[in-house]
Amino acid sequence: MSFTYASLKTAVENYCETAETTFINNLPVFIQEAEERILKNVELPVFRKNVDGTSSANNTYLSAPTDFLAPYSLAVVSGNVYTYLLFKHVSFIRDYTPNPTTTGLPKYYALFDDTSFILAPTPDANYEFELHYKYRPVSLTAGADSGTTWLSTNAPDALFYGTLVEAATFLKVPEEVGGYEQRFQMGLDGLRRLGAGYGSRDEYRYDISRG
Repeated sequence: MSFTYASLKTAVENYCETAETTFINNLPVFIQEAEERILKNVELPVFRKNVDGTSSANNTYLSAPTDFLAPYSLAVVSGNVYTYLLFKHVSFIRDYTPNPTTTGLPKYYALFDDTSFILAPTPDANYEFELHYKYRPVSLTAGADSGTTWLSTNAPDALFYGTLVEAATFLKVPEEVGGYEQRFQMGLDGLRRLGAGYGSRDEYRYDISRG
């Protein structure tokens, strides 16, 4: 089973047995809230992305992508050589280079704000960077009624019951919320197991090493 945007809205409407205008108008909000809960509670490769960027000489800041949520790694790339920076707190950066005019090949980075990183030391040249990060995927609600997303195709139960939790909360029927929340948590558990599988060791090589 999988959902398109239209079929998910129809399923939620049918389960809740209402076609009241305000409820229908808020269906996109319910879906977005469910997507957000999944994104914040599960680690999956589908939520990871790589992007290339270039720092500017004598500029201690590096812009973050607009869909950025959290960093996994940041590396200076020269040819085929990756030099990974160490992730630190801004206070460490300030202590390491109290004078931002101290330049060189960056060794550390920190989140400065929602839109930028701070590097230390300040780049002494224009360096190529590769950022591996957790990003916010485009919502199912951003597309056409016939559209799908990875979640609507591969995690329909979690998305459906997460949406029902929000819908039942909106309708003020607490006796329904608990059951939907339980089914939603079951969907999250399945996604967590899937995520753990992506991170597991190579079983073929592991079996050989034990032989």
